[in-house]
Amino acid sequence: MSRTEPRIVERVDELQRWADRERAAGRRIALVPTMGALHEGHLSLARLARGLADRVVASIFVNPTQFGPTEDLECYPRELDADVERLAAIGVEVVFAPSVEEIYPPGDSTWIEVEGLTDGMCGPFRPGHFRGVTTVVARLFHAAKPHVAVFGEKDYQQLQVVRRMVRDLRLDVEIVGGPTVREADGLAMSSRNAYLSPEGRSQARALCAGLLEARALAQAGERDAGYLAELVRERIEKEPLAEVQYVEVRDAATLEPVERLNRRAVLAVAAVVDGTRLIDNLVLEETP
Repeated sequence: MSRTEPRIVERVDELQRWADRERAAGRRIALVPTMGALHEGHLSLARLARGLADRVVASIFVNPTQFGPTEDLECYPRELDADVERLAAIGVEVVFAPSVEEIYPPGDSTWIEVEGLTDGMCGPFRPGHFRGVTTVVARLFHAAKPHVAVFGEKDYQQLQVVRRMVRDLRLDVEIVGGPTVREADGLAMSSRNAYLSPEGRSQARALCAGLLEARALAQAGERDAGYLAELVRERIEKEPLAEVQYVEVRDAATLEPVERLNRRAVLAVAAVVDGTRLIDNLVLEETP
């Protein structure tokens, strides 16, 4: 693929005009929403989008409304120039890099909130987080006018919440999930992995290790969801720097709690390791 220097757009109205021209020309637009500090996980989503559309927009916006008061908004890594270089190598046509004021104009007071799906899992540990996610995603859709948007399956609850928002509001956007990309040792790629010390980085591998052990048992016939969740919890809690927030088995589509594996389910975990909050999950396919 020949290298393309992305067009950097900072204003909503400019991106809308570009999208209108592309749509009028019959071209299909894909959107990849990110908060920057791009790693291979993000880039895999951009490559997936590249195969789904004629034009790809990647947004880079550290969304303040999805951070809690004790979370890492101020120190979240920001490296726009490097991110643009990474996206250029993939052939992304447009990088949307707005200011906070452009996304949330002064006096703004409108929010979008999905109920039910946000009650469990990460919801209790990150109050207001998903309201911030759905609100900013809706505004990004309004700006980029995509035909399809790509989100990572690592943030599984977020993916399902966005899908529900799109369904309920009847938005004309196809939502596609991209597989979790992992380091060689199994740790799910995350911008926050950079916060881990070498010892914390080593102990963080317990999340994936526990999930894989549980999945192997499920594939061997174990149907008790609670037993599998407890196995993962015990595996992680063996690590002195790890504190489990939750391990849950949920219906893969509705996120309703699952007691027996008689349907497709997601086994999801969140833990604070070495002071850094990490999430991970594996889908457990229904087996006879």
